[in-house]
Amino acid sequence: MGSDHTRSAPPAPPRVRRLLVVTVVPLFVATVLAAALLWPRGGTPQTDGGTDVPRYAGTVTRVVTEPCPPQPSSPEGTPRVGAGPCGTVDVRVDDGPAAGQQVRTPIPDGPGAPRVGVGDEVILVELTDPADPGTSNWNIAEHQRGTPLLWLAVIFAAAIVAFGRWRGLAALAGLAASFAILLTFVLPAIGAGGSPLLVAVVGAALIMFVVLYLTHGISAQTSVAVLGTLGSLVLTGVLATIATAATHLTGFGSEDATTLSMFQADVDLHGLLLAGIIIGSLGVLDDVTVTQAATVTELAHANPGLTRLQLYRAATRVGRAHIASTVNTIVLAYAGASLPLLLLLTADARPIGQILTSEFLAQEIVRSAVATLGLIAAVPLTTGLAAIVTAAGRADATPPADAARRPPEPDRAEALAALSSPRTSRPDEPDQTRTPPPSTAIDGWPESNRSTETAW
Repeated sequence: MGSDHTRSAPPAPPRVRRLLVVTVVPLFVATVLAAALLWPRGGTPQTDGGTDVPRYAGTVTRVVTEPCPPQPSSPEGTPRVGAGPCGTVDVRVDDGPAAGQQVRTPIPDGPGAPRVGVGDEVILVELTDPADPGTSNWNIAEHQRGTPLLWLAVIFAAAIVAFGRWRGLAALAGLAASFAILLTFVLPAIGAGGSPLLVAVVGAALIMFVVLYLTHGISAQTSVAVLGTLGSLVLTGVLATIATAATHLTGFGSEDATTLSMFQADVDLHGLLLAGIIIGSLGVLDDVTVTQAATVTELAHANPGLTRLQLYRAATRVGRAHIASTVNTIVLAYAGASLPLLLLLTADARPIGQILTSEFLAQEIVRSAVATLGLIAAVPLTTGLAAIVTAAGRADATPPADAARRPPEPDRAEALAALSSPRTSRPDEPDQTRTPPPSTAIDGWPESNRSTETAW
């Protein structure tokens, strides 16, 4: 069974393996059964998102700019719309019924409009006049991003495999499994009206089982990380429920949530907020639990004389350093994802107390705080489990008491005697006076006051 990312450890004793099997296997079976019960039946219900506008691929062949017409005067402070370049763009349609034709569209204008040039690959939409179905207008919606994203994915996968080799390939398989579970179970089940909190807990547990065992192998160390991650996930869900209830969060703290409520009114946005906290915490939790389990294993290999309490204390010191950096990682990750929101807050004229307690910002504070508390709990939980399992395995592997009284094996005794014997001068070397070695107490063993290499 593997002990870390670089080498294999001796297999765990049978008693430890049996204990982990009777603990982990029922949890895995319960997770699979819960996923089967919560699995959406009949697919995700279709939302009324309006008619689907046809979209076609095209290539820009010509751009003609011209002066923009004067804009009518508007009151001071009104946002300016349509202040960009004016003109027309000729685009060759690459697919669809009009493939091969040249169409003319206005230069995209307005906030977030794409900037196009000759040779750019774009997405076209065809808008038909309801009063005259024979008349249609073409507009550029956005750039085609399929090819750059594909190359980025290839470089990403190649770098992981080149550095991690087989383990990197397993990590990519785990990543694919995570997305598969999210897209085939978690999102459809929530969209079908299932409890977002329950679906998120079951989905996160399923992802955890698949990814950890696929990436790190089936071992006692991985099983300890699985148990620590599962316990921390449950605690994170409880803390998130208490925190959101105490702060009276409704889940309507973002524009995306409000838009979702317009198309799918039966989705529980408060539960969706809890689900996001749990799934968002999983990625950092498994990193912490795997690290703590590996740390205990390595400490036990480096110094087999450490007691269970000493293993726990030493590994916990490593966990403190890890958590100190991970807390900053969580806060910066949420801040990076919410930069437009934070920038908007800087222009808000309300007092800072009202800003911090508003729905959209309080939601991010609760996310960060609850995720951090779950991480902090994961360190002692996983470290304690790993210390118990490692110490139990070492106790089962303890040699008999009379092993210390056995005489050294011949090759070891001969090697020690050779190291302890005086060096013989060669004929071409000047004669040197050497102190004869002290007598040995036992055949081949030096006296107690003489230094020897413990590696022997």
